[in-house]
Amino acid sequence: MTITHPTSGLSTKFDEADLQQKAKDHLWMHFARQSVMEDGHGVPIIVKGDGHHIWDSKGKKYFDGLSGLFVVNAGHGRQRLAEVAAKQAAELAFFPLWSYAHPSAIELADRLADYAPGDLNRVFFSTGGGEAVETAFKLAKYYWKLQGRPTKHKVISRAVAYHGTPQGALAITGIPAMKEMFEPVTPGGFRVPNTNFYRAPEHGDHLEQFGLWAANRIEEMIEFEGPETVAAVFLEPVQNSGGCFPPPPGYFQRVREICDKYDVLLVSDEVICAFGRLGHMFACDEYNYVPDMITCAKGMTSGYSPIGATIVSDKVYEPFKHGNTSFYHGYTFGGHPVSAAVALENLDIFEEEKLNENVRENSPAFRRTLEKLHDLPIVGDVRGDGYFFGIELVKDKKTKETFDDDESERLLRGFLSKALFDAGLYCRADDRGDPVIQLAPPLTIGQREFDEIEGILRSVLTEAWAQL
Repeated sequence: MTITHPTSGLSTKFDEADLQQKAKDHLWMHFARQSVMEDGHGVPIIVKGDGHHIWDSKGKKYFDGLSGLFVVNAGHGRQRLAEVAAKQAAELAFFPLWSYAHPSAIELADRLADYAPGDLNRVFFSTGGGEAVETAFKLAKYYWKLQGRPTKHKVISRAVAYHGTPQGALAITGIPAMKEMFEPVTPGGFRVPNTNFYRAPEHGDHLEQFGLWAANRIEEMIEFEGPETVAAVFLEPVQNSGGCFPPPPGYFQRVREICDKYDVLLVSDEVICAFGRLGHMFACDEYNYVPDMITCAKGMTSGYSPIGATIVSDKVYEPFKHGNTSFYHGYTFGGHPVSAAVALENLDIFEEEKLNENVRENSPAFRRTLEKLHDLPIVGDVRGDGYFFGIELVKDKKTKETFDDDESERLLRGFLSKALFDAGLYCRADDRGDPVIQLAPPLTIGQREFDEIEGILRSVLTEAWAQL
């Protein structure tokens, strides 16, 4: 078939059978069952994006309800980002930041430091979120060694939290099923409860008290392991894995107090939540806390070129300012000239089109629209913040009984993912915690699109319940 791009007018031809065969013969997909291709079902091949829509190689149009992978925040088909990338590539396609610099990385570091809260003024570039977390983990351990406290090497994160797949980041990730096949992983990762109020083990009738209880479990873990062994706490502003757990009021203020009390660094993992997902350039501003480091990636370029960054406080950077101390860590493509140039242009779009303001203004309406789904027997909880929501599915609304593994397999992989896609909505049906549907659409949309999403979800979830 032939696809014509809506802005450039260029046409590209795709041979579906040829692409499927080549994919089956050679492509290894990420986080996916290869048997989908091996069994002859084929794989959806996405060939075009424009605004909040994508098209497959057969010409079918879909609503991109996940911004690719929490990435395409400014929307697909931004010609000016493609043009900036081409211009930068023609001028300087590549040069490393290993003892050298280039203008786009310098300008982007300056811009990110301006956006970041408090004294987070130093930017270490990588090529993605997992690398940004890896950087923060290594830096936290090195920082305490330079303070003469070499036993501070452990890191605390929350149950079911995802922080990346590199060996170090995997130690911070709190999903056992994603780690067991790679054990032994880097030592030093410890888990505390997350902020899933829907399934609160304590204070399930009082949000603020539950938040305080959850934060205090961090203090309990630090004391149990010994403050002289704990280097850092890694937390997402809204936890992604498990289905969008926002922090209760006061949660992060209490966590900040605990970290200060025990000399533990607080890392805000904003790989998903930064750059508009919650209506701010950095999501910690939404919840009024200042971390010691921020990790970010995804939305920085809206996916038009890969980049990641670890933004570091003056306190953490101080030991590296003078003398012979070096941080022996880096990535060939970290702060890539093309990616940095695209990021700067993408951030211009955010400011010109007031995308953060759009999210803050419209998030309550998005929530209200999704909460209409509460009248369905399969919908147990609607939660999230900004343009980032999870819908938890249950077998019994009154008891909150969830699905067993076999039911979840049939529901999510056997029916929901495909049915939603067939109905024209690309999103995520996930069971790394309890079964959820996750939504993180481009930041450009409003009420009309909220209604479209709700309509598709209503139809498919009604059918799913009937099948159960």
